[in-house]
Amino acid sequence: MPSNPQPTRWSPPGAGRNPRGPPAAGIDRRRPLPRFAPFTFREWWSDRSPSLEDGRPRVILWPDTWGNHFEPEILIAAVNVLESAGFAVVVPRRPLCCGRPLYDYGMLDLARKLLREILEELRPALRAGIPIVGLEPSCISVFREELPQFFPDDPDATRLRQGSHLLSSFLLRHAEGWQAPRLEGEAVVHGHCHHRSVLNFDRDASLYSRMGLKAAILDSGCCGMAGAFGYEKGKYAVSLACAERMLAPAVRQAGEATWVVADGFSCRSQIEQLTGRRAVHTAELVWAAMRGGKPLRANELPLPRRRKRTNALLALTGLGALYLYTRGRRA
Repeated sequence: MPSNPQPTRWSPPGAGRNPRGPPAAGIDRRRPLPRFAPFTFREWWSDRSPSLEDGRPRVILWPDTWGNHFEPEILIAAVNVLESAGFAVVVPRRPLCCGRPLYDYGMLDLARKLLREILEELRPALRAGIPIVGLEPSCISVFREELPQFFPDDPDATRLRQGSHLLSSFLLRHAEGWQAPRLEGEAVVHGHCHHRSVLNFDRDASLYSRMGLKAAILDSGCCGMAGAFGYEKGKYAVSLACAERMLAPAVRQAGEATWVVADGFSCRSQIEQLTGRRAVHTAELVWAAMRGGKPLRANELPLPRRRKRTNALLALTGLGALYLYTRGRRA
């Protein structure tokens, strides 16, 4: 195992920190802002042309907003894991959002609208019995809890609730003949709040055990970030206290060769900001095991063709604007 198995993200700890002065848009200035990845998962996906006619069972991978824009390498790892388990991966044709952040602010009408869009887009797949695998626990928990409350009489809402899974649960229950790859070593694991309260965290622990990983499952409660809560002005101290009760000290005490695992985007953000350690998602952990313990490093991924074209267009636009500006000054 490498001396530091944590993958490289797109920016170092502290990058994007708010400057001194009034908090921007109600954000505590001590909070580093998440950095967008150089490309989205959807841009990477657009470069692929996987075969769907080879008899493999299909599975829909849910590209959550956080993973798509901030950590596409996690979704890429999941694609590789699912394909190695014998599935043909499908991605929804257009961007969709479960609306999880809207519930915190009472925007229920908009949340209902987004869920209706999801049902309309996925109806054919749901009626065909194609399962959905998500990586962000807060998204899958929406399909399990809020969705049936909004649409109690819609059979497709019931199909989505019953047919949505987190990666670990899906692999253990639906990947016939799949053998968990071995990954000797130790891990410190933090469970996302929705994962523990709504979903089944025991299956993750079972997966780690089958991989041969000595995983310490922390009784750490909430990480303290809780979506946007930990970023908001006036809530930093509470957010910090939640993490410092158990999670942050446990991560700091973990050796460099110990994997730090957290499936929630907010949880990984809190861990990195307070400890400097980059936690991995279970998808990354399994993919690393399949690569002989080598993590998928984000900076190893080539830019998709669409992003290259976009960057070239932006560069040409910038050069054109600069030319017009300098020409105008000379005139």
